[in-house]
Amino acid sequence: MNPADSALDSAALAYARALLRKPMRRQKMGPVLIAAAFAAFSAVTFAVVMVMAPPAVVQHLPSDRLGDPPS
Repeated sequence: MNPADSALDSAALAYARALLRKPMRRQKMGPVLIAAAFAAFSAVTFAVVMVMAPPAVVQHLPSDRLGDPPS
């Protein structure tokens, strides 16, 4: 049977298939770039603060705790 002799309307079928297809949503890049920039800025800020922060231990350990023999 020739497809042109079909009882189904090919334009109507194409229209129905187009209606059933899920719409393609485009991802907005603005929020993604802002989140990435915020994460990068936070990481750099944290690294700078950790380098500039004073050491957590400010009192030296006594020599007997280090395993050195008393002199």
